[in-house]
This record gives sequence, structure tokens and C-alpha cells, in this order.
Amino acid sequence: MKILLVNKFLYPKGGDAISTLSTGKLLFKKGHSVIFWGMKHPNNPQYLYSEYFVDNIDYVGSVSAKRKVSEAFKILYSFEARRKIDRLIQSISPDIVHINNFAHQISPSILDIFKKYNIPVVMTLRDYKLVCPTYSMLLDGKPCDKCKNGRYYNCFLNKCTKASYSKSLLNTIEMYLHHKILHIYDQIDVIIATSQFLKEKHIEMGLSKPIICLPNFVTVEEFLPQYHSKAKSIVYFGRLSREKGLFTLLDAVKGLNVQLKIIGEGDLKRDLEEKAKIKGIKNVSFLGYKSGEDLKEEIMCCSATIIPSECYEAFGRTIIESFALGKPVIGSRIGGIPELVKDGKTGYTFTPSD
Repeated sequence: MKILLVNKFLYPKGGDAISTLSTGKLLFKKGHSVIFWGMKHPNNPQYLYSEYFVDNIDYVGSVSAKRKVSEAFKILYSFEARRKIDRLIQSISPDIVHINNFAHQISPSILDIFKKYNIPVVMTLRDYKLVCPTYSMLLDGKPCDKCKNGRYYNCFLNKCTKASYSKSLLNTIEMYLHHKILHIYDQIDVIIATSQFLKEKHIEMGLSKPIICLPNFVTVEEFLPQYHSKAKSIVYFGRLSREKGLFTLLDAVKGLNVQLKIIGEGDLKRDLEEKAKIKGIKNVSFLGYKSGEDLKEEIMCCSATIIPSECYEAFGRTIIESFALGKPVIGSRIGGIPELVKDGKTGYTFTPSD
């Protein structure tokens, strides 16, 4: 079978990209022909058909007013993505399309092309974008379902997107355009949720498409488990952002006879370092971004990993990576985390924000 695999990032930027790349690798091993399509980026490996990729868009940093308007229209409906995916489809004629994370930089304009050529479409949910304008289902750092059953105007009323009325308005318009006017997501045949929680939450929020549950995976042959460690240390690895519960984690470890290692980058890094300094938290170290064998080595040497999220984690890829390296996980009891972390068996859970 010839499978077109779509994700906006096609290098190991985050869990969605890693899972997409792993899926493609597994499908290839099973004898399928896999073609990747997404966004151009200097960190991408070499891909066939990369000439059809959309141009790189980075929303970080200041840009001109003209560029802001152009990027806003692309979020709503990218004609560049539509045009380029059309040319690719004509070139490769895939049997099926598997889409993952494509919001904003690509937009769902590509779904019109799949319909044009009558190609079946499967989508894997990597977040809550189909039901929440801001992906995260958070308001003021707390879980929120105000946009349930299509009440997307709450995004604007509460300035949910980076505390900005203009950005929140854009995301609100985006949701009404895609769901209420174009009904563009009706062109998806089957949706995959990576956890039972993710599936049930989308149904609860009003999504009526067929949803099946298929968890993420790791290739265990790529991991060397280390079940015992003399080091009294725990490791957090992942994005450093507010919803990950890292401020709570710093408060929790202060004064304990255990070393906390925080691995990753993100908007919150400087604030976390400043808090640790002001509060005199000596048993924490910030190791920056690590990947591959360097990251695995840090995890293999620790006693356990921790995922203190205060948001609805869709799955928690770091959990299965920890298991594959022989480490128990301490996780907050929220989202899909309790489906993987079983108290006294694979780790321990705790109340979020506690």
C-alpha cells in the first residue's frame, strides 16, 4: 500500500513528530511504501518529494504587519499547502492518507484535495485542536471545556490565545470557518485517539466522527533497559511550559534528599531557573535539550522519571520511553497518564498541582 504520511514537523521536534516518524518507519518495515509530507525546515533529513513541502513558518519572534496578515490567512486556509499537495498527489497517487498535526502552518485546506481525488483519510489526534481553539483545553492554567459543542466564542471572550484579543479572535474565526462554514473535517473517514481519555474527551466535547483508540509505541530494540540505579535522582524530560506543572515540581522537591534533573527547552526555562535560585532549591539542575543516546543515558542513570502535568495529556510519550528504559514513572492523575502509570506496578500517580 502507498501511504502518504502528513505532519507539519518532520524532524524530532516533539512527541507528535517523533510518533509520526516512528509510524512511518514501522509501516515501511511492514512492506508499505511511505511518503512523508509537511513543512520545509533546516533540521529535516533528506526526503523524497521535499520540493512539494510548504515553506517553513516560525511564529516565534517579531515580523512585519504584512507578514502577520499573510500568516493569518494561511492559518485559516493555506492555498500554498492546497496547491503543493495537489501536485504531489498527481505525482504519487497514494492509496490512503494519514494526517497528524497540521493545524496553522499547513491548515486543513489539504483535505479538499484528498476529497477531490477520492482518497481515504485517517487522522491521529495529537492534541485537542479539533475541539479547542488553542489546542490545550486550558484557561488560566486550569482544564477548561467552555468551547464544548462548538461554543468557540469563549476563546475570544477569555483571551485564551496568549492573552491576546487579536490572536484569540483569529483562532475563534478559524474554528467557526472550519467546523461551521466549510465543515472541512467531515472529509476525514476515521480518527485515531492515542488514549481512551483522548477519545472520550473529544466525544464529550461534541466531535461526532468515528474514533478508535490506538496508543503510541516505541521500538523496544532501540532501548536498553536499566532496572536498577544507585543514584537518588528523578528526571523530567520534555517541553518546559507552564501546563507541564514544573513550578509545582520545584516546590515539591525543595529540601528532599533527591536530585531533580530537568531536561528540555521552552518558554519557561528562564523563569524556572530564576525560581530555583530565589527559593534556594539546590537539588535541581537544568540540563537543556538532549536527545538520542545522550537523553537515554540520563534516564538510564536515574531512579524514576516524572511527568507532573496540569493539563489533559493526550498520551504521554515520555512514559513509554521511560518504561522501555526500565524506569518507573511518577505521574499526575490527569488525561491519559493514569492509563499507563499504575500505582505500585509501573509507578505512582498523584493529584495534579499537589
